Amino acid sequence: MNFTEPAFLFIFLPALLAAYFLTPSRGKNLVLTLFSVLFYAVGEWQFLPWLLGSTALNYVVARGLVAWRGTRRVRPLLAFGIVSDLALLVAFKYAGFFTENINQLLLAAHLSALPVPMLALPLGISFFTFHKISYKIDVVRGVAEVRRNPLDLLLYIMLFPQLIAGPIVRYRDIAQELVRRTVTRADFAEGVRRFMMGLGKKMLIANTVGLAADQIFSIPGAELPTGVAWLGIVCYTVQIYFDFSGYSDMAIGLARMLGFHFLENFNFPYVSTSITEFWQRWHISLSRWFRDYLYIPLGSNRASVARTYLNLVIVFFLCGLWHGAKWTFVVWGLFHGLILVCERLGLKRLLAVLPRPLRHFYALSLILAGWVVFRAPSLDQATAFLRALVGRGASSEVHTVAIYLDHRVAVALAAGLLGSIPWLPRITAALDRSRQLQRGHVLAALDGGLVLVGHVVLAGVFALSVFQVASSTYNPFIYFRF
Repeated sequence: MNFTEPAFLFIFLPALLAAYFLTPSRGKNLVLTLFSVLFYAVGEWQFLPWLLGSTALNYVVARGLVAWRGTRRVRPLLAFGIVSDLALLVAFKYAGFFTENINQLLLAAHLSALPVPMLALPLGISFFTFHKISYKIDVVRGVAEVRRNPLDLLLYIMLFPQLIAGPIVRYRDIAQELVRRTVTRADFAEGVRRFMMGLGKKMLIANTVGLAADQIFSIPGAELPTGVAWLGIVCYTVQIYFDFSGYSDMAIGLARMLGFHFLENFNFPYVSTSITEFWQRWHISLSRWFRDYLYIPLGSNRASVARTYLNLVIVFFLCGLWHGAKWTFVVWGLFHGLILVCERLGLKRLLAVLPRPLRHFYALSLILAGWVVFRAPSLDQATAFLRALVGRGASSEVHTVAIYLDHRVAVALAAGLLGSIPWLPRITAALDRSRQLQRGHVLAALDGGLVLVGHVVLAGVFALSVFQVASSTYNPFIYFRF
């Protein structure tokens, strides 16, 4: 089940909200846990015992960490807990990838190949693995209390808004709300607004341009014209941002309706003027997780200069591998890691003297090049795509821009490019400053008019999104496979 299915919008969500708000406070966690288990079991029931068993193990390990705090047993127990979490991730997600690469070495040495395991990937395994690891580390560090009620921990791991595709919610960020939370009318209204906005991002923009991106990236490299390649990467750049930020908006909105406050996951990453800034704005929960639970334990920038840069490369190598068991993801991660090293070595200081448009051009060019590698099915196809982007594409009458750029794609691209710029938050901030400076009938009327227009636009977006939900058969979520 996902957020853009009719069954979720018109059956699961209304039933959940009704049961949740009709249940006394003491029973709300139980209701929410049962619905979260149901949400996962609808499509992944065969993996539910693994998830429940792993959560139970985490409960026992965390209690042991508290009982043995201050003794030599803590580190081995924590290591056991983390390794047990990562073992499931490696077995399901990377066993086939590692075996295939080992087989290449064996065949080169004229040895027999190993059988390649073909395991189905449980949805959300990367996300709930990170959640479990952060729980144990937060308990050891003393920044959050261990959960004595196993239901509280199960709810943290299985809380359905973030279970499948994030954002990565660290335990300490919602530890208090797992025990006690309230839902105000303002919070619920903001949650509804945020959910509708995310639904519109996904259904009206991401899906529309995503279909064109899929078609273009399926063209053989030898047949790809330059103009079509540029359309394809622009479409994918818009798609991945609105697909994932749309999902994050829906998750944040659903959580807000239930009294949880998730941290923001995106902050207009395409306005960045460096790759360093990009990672401060893109998938914020992931970059912060790697910073707090990997980069800092490795020594961060407290070690020697060479070790600091090595730590950065290690983090982004693992960041790429986390996204998927393919060499394209590994190369994408290393690409970003090496650029960050270059920026720290002095490139960022050189960029600082350039006008902002040139710095933005620099960052966006590298971001787009990275997305080519990220999206391409193989490194060979990524290379062919990049060659086409720099003018070495094929001449083709079969594949033309006009074939893929119809009016729906053009409108969605325009909306996506406009939505990638923080013009609306700036207008809202300007109005807030005006309210603080003066109060008058004209300003009040303007505020009322803008609020009314906003409600009408949001209602229109929701209606169009629901129409797309009911009529469209193309509805992938990019981050479901991660």
